[in-house]
Amino acid sequence: MVLADTVIIATGATPKWLGLDSEQKYAGCGVSACATCDGFFFKGQDVAIVGAGDTAAEEALHLSKLCRKVYMLVRRSDFKASKTMVHRVENASNIEVVFNVEVKDVLGDGLKVNGVHLFNNITRDDSALDVTGFFVAIGHHPNTDIFKPWVIMDEAGYIKTKSCSTNTNIPGVFCCGDAQDSNYRQAVTAAGTGCMAALDCERFLSAMEYGSVE
Repeated sequence: MVLADTVIIATGATPKWLGLDSEQKYAGCGVSACATCDGFFFKGQDVAIVGAGDTAAEEALHLSKLCRKVYMLVRRSDFKASKTMVHRVENASNIEVVFNVEVKDVLGDGLKVNGVHLFNNITRDDSALDVTGFFVAIGHHPNTDIFKPWVIMDEAGYIKTKSCSTNTNIPGVFCCGDAQDSNYRQAVTAAGTGCMAALDCERFLSAMEYGSVE
C-alpha cells in the first residue's frame, strides 16, 4: 500500500485495433494508429485508413494533404461521421472511400507494409490494395478501469475533470493527458495538462499546509 496526500492519474488511452497479428507485426513499420503523428513519413505515398467516424474522417483529411492517395475503408455502406466531415471527405480529390469492406490482413515483405487484403461483405469478393501505410482510426480505450469505483467518468471511460483544471470529483486526485482527453489525444496537449496537474497538485498541498483546503 502506498499512502499519498495527492494523486495524479496519467494512465493514458490505448488505441483500438482490428485484432490482426499483422497489425502488431508491422506496427511502426507502416502500421499506425495516429495519422497526425506518423503521416509525414508517408509523404507522396499511397495509404489506407480504416474507420467511419469523425476521427477517421479527420485523419483521412490530414493524410490527404501529405499523401498521393488515401483509401478510406468503411465496413458498412455509410459513414458514422458528421455530415460536415463527410462533405469534406467527399470533396477531397485524392480520398477514395471504399464501402462494405473488411480488412483481413496487412500485407508486407517482412520489413514494411506493401498492401492490405480486403473482403467485400456484400459481394463476398477478396481483393488486394497496394499501399505503403495503414492507419487504424476506430477509437481509443482510456486506461481508467481501475479507478471506476471512485472517480467519475463519462460513458466511454474518460475521467471527468472540472472546468479549466485537472481536478476530479475527489479532492487531491487529479487527472491529465489522454485519460481525460477524448478530443485531442496528442503528446503536446498531454504534456500541457500534465503540467497543469502538477500545478494543481502543488496548490492543493499548499492549501493543506495552511489549512485552507475546501
